[in-house]
Amino acid sequence: MLPQRCLLCTAAAPVRALCDACHAQLPRLSGLRYPQCALPNPQGEICGNCLADPPAFTRVSAAFSYGWPLAPLIRQFKYAGNLALTGLLADALCSAIRDPVDLVIPMPLGPLRLRERGFNQALELARHAAAATGTALAAQACRRVIDGAPQATLPWRQRAKNIRGAFVCDADLSGLRVAVVDDVITTGATLHELAPTLRKTGAREVHGWMVARTLKQN
Repeated sequence: MLPQRCLLCTAAAPVRALCDACHAQLPRLSGLRYPQCALPNPQGEICGNCLADPPAFTRVSAAFSYGWPLAPLIRQFKYAGNLALTGLLADALCSAIRDPVDLVIPMPLGPLRLRERGFNQALELARHAAAATGTALAAQACRRVIDGAPQATLPWRQRAKNIRGAFVCDADLSGLRVAVVDDVITTGATLHELAPTLRKTGAREVHGWMVARTLKQN
């Protein structure tokens, strides 16, 4: 019954989790981007890294760059369980989607991490995105069978090794275009590891639907 306050500045925010001023400051990704990795690019063509070492996924859509003042909001959502942010983040994600898909899959969370947090933030985003886009949700299609260290705690060069062999897909995805939903993509190692697992069970395309993209300078 109390008036809703902005999660960043505590000003009145009657409609959403942020006031209008703070919402306007969120670091939206705009302009042309490389189609597969979603990094900004004046020409919007495939980047040299993607040409030299093609990712296993089809393309990535992201709403924001991972920076101030978005980063503390994602940390509140992910680590403090502030699910009031789900709608704000998922709505932004949906606004950035470039291509329709047939099925939405949340990025699986390992058993240890799930016990620690009590929820999978990717599943909360995926539920909202699936409902908003009218797309089927396969919440249990994939499992993470190796916990490993949290990717965010590792140097970028170690992330691919840390995630290797971590996923299993139990669903038949024959001929389907699949979107994997997550909060942040940094190196793309996690999505790159999951994508071949989905393709082995028949997925025709694997898209990444992300709230935020970490830029190299971040």
